[in-house]
Amino acid sequence: MPQLIVLPHVELCPEGTVIEATPGETICNTLLANGVEIDHACEKSCACTTCHVIVREGFDSLEPSSELEDDFLDKAWGLEPTSRLSCQAKVADADLVIEIPKYTINMVKEGH
Repeated sequence: MPQLIVLPHVELCPEGTVIEATPGETICNTLLANGVEIDHACEKSCACTTCHVIVREGFDSLEPSSELEDDFLDKAWGLEPTSRLSCQAKVADADLVIEIPKYTINMVKEGH
């Protein structure tokens, strides 16, 4: 079973974590199911950029992004060549090392 290795994020995952991931499941669903509360303002419908992640290792194992995902990624803060919307990127058979960017376009939230 592949692993999702999450690099430390000050608010969401201060120590980083390693998660057993199910092939075919999205990165976003995997994070949420394991206590990493990544923002997903559009309820995972590929209509915003709040679940943006940077895939530091294992990017080539992912299916290519759709044109719609690419259009939204163009609006993401801190876009990199290996950026993906975690609600659209499905885990394959390889381990993934991901970084959750420090900022999103949805920086102000209730309770923060």
